[in-house]
Formats: sequence, C-alpha cells, structure tokens
Amino acid sequence: MDQQIKPAALVLGLCALFAGNSVLAHGGMAADAHGAAAQVVKEQKEWGIAGDRDQVDRTIEIRMTDKMRFTPDKLQVKVGETIRFVHHNDGQMLHEFVLGTKPELDKHAALMAKFPGMEHDEPYMAHVAPSKNGEIIWTFNQAGEFDFACLIVGHYQAGMVGEISVVGEADAMPIVAREPSVSPTDSSTRVARIQPREGDTL
Repeated sequence: MDQQIKPAALVLGLCALFAGNSVLAHGGMAADAHGAAAQVVKEQKEWGIAGDRDQVDRTIEIRMTDKMRFTPDKLQVKVGETIRFVHHNDGQMLHEFVLGTKPELDKHAALMAKFPGMEHDEPYMAHVAPSKNGEIIWTFNQAGEFDFACLIVGHYQAGMVGEISVVGEADAMPIVAREPSVSPTDSSTRVARIQPREGDTL
C-alpha cells in the first residue's frame, strides 16, 4: 500500500510545487523581458493588438526612474505602425509599462491597490527589474488617444504615466515649409511711382 501511495503523493507534490512557482507575485517579477519566451495570445484591444517581431516598423526606447517618471512620456505613432518598445529601468525598484485607456488603467490600478499580489501578465505590459530591460511589440491599428502607466501600488498614484497619440497619415504632425515673409518696405516688392514728364501722354 505504501509503495502505491508514495508515487501518487510525489506526483501531487511536484504538481503543487510547479503550480506555486508559476503564479508569480506582481512585485516579484524580475525577468529582463517579461513573458518574451511565452507564447503571445493576440487579442484585439481598443488600443491595438500584439505585434510580430518581423513586422516592427521602428523602436522606441523608454527610460523609467524612481522619480516615478517615464522618458519620454508623450509619444505619437501612426495607425498601422508596429512599435517595439524597449524599457530601461534606471531605478532601484521594480517598474512596469502598461498600455491602455485611462479608464482601463484606473480600474486596473484600483485592483492592484486592493490585491497587490495579483498575477498580472499581458502582451501589452512589461515588468522590469532594477537595472534591467523589458520589451513589448505592439501594433497600433486604431486611431485615438491612449495612455501608458506603471501600475505598481504607489507608482501610478505618484504620476508615473504617459500618453500615446495614434494618428492617421493625414493627422500626423506635418512639417510645413514656411513662405519667406516679405516686408512692405522690401526693395524687391516696391512699386515704383512713375511721374509723368511734361508732354507725356498717359
């Protein structure tokens, strides 16, 4: 009987061990590129969808500090662009980068404040340990005004947020060639006043 029970108990014990290790606390994630090895499940969100590495249009690097700031904190991308975000944590604390809408981020931040150990892993977020780097590849396939934030308790409330404007080709900030200004007294634009001489017929 003991020989039959022990293997079963061993299997159950191993399952419990692996299950416990797979549920990482939100504040204890320390991967350089969180979730990079996991299979990404693509799900359309209001702010876009997970992108493919071989479709990346450009890379945007973002720095995170213990002053609870992102640099840069305002971004503009075009509809259809696939962006590779590289996050550098220059601080001594865990930081994260989460894409979303303001209402979604507010709701998620409230949940994190209530359950700080909640599991927290999606393709639109990166958890970055101190002095490490993280990465997200995201396709912005819908225009709009979106946000990003660090939702670790206290960080969001301290203002660790940023903005992303997703615009169409026609809405992208144009570079306009300015016409040279012309002064009314500019010699090139003066109109000569011709005074008739005696005997001339106008």
